[in-house]
Amino acid sequence: MEIKTDDYRIWYEPDTNTVYCQGSLRLSGMAEYAPIAELLEEVVDREPSQIVLDLQGLEFLNSSGISMLSKFVIKVRHKKTINTIVRGSKSIPWQGKSLKNLQRLMPSLTLEWE
Repeated sequence: MEIKTDDYRIWYEPDTNTVYCQGSLRLSGMAEYAPIAELLEEVVDREPSQIVLDLQGLEFLNSSGISMLSKFVIKVRHKKTINTIVRGSKSIPWQGKSLKNLQRLMPSLTLEWE
C-alpha cells in the first residue's frame, strides 16, 4: 500500500506493521485526506498486535491532517488490542505539541523521539 505525489509519500510495510509518512501534507479538507485515511483504516482492519506510525520524515501537517491522525488514533483505541507507537522528530516544530495531543486521545500510545 502506497500513496505518492510530488509533495509526500505514505506507505505501509507489512513486515514491521509500520506506516511511514514523508514530505508535506497540505491537503484541503478531509475529502482530500480520504485516501490516506483509507490506507490507515486498512492497516487497523488487519488487527496487528502493533502498529508503528513513523512521522520522522513528515515536515509539515496542516490541521485537517492532524484531525485525520486523531480519528485514526481513536479508531485504534476502540480496538483495544493494538499496541500503537508513534515515531516523531524533535527537530520538526509541529510534531512536539501535536503528537502529545495524540497521546491524550490514547494514553497507552507510545511516543518515540528521534
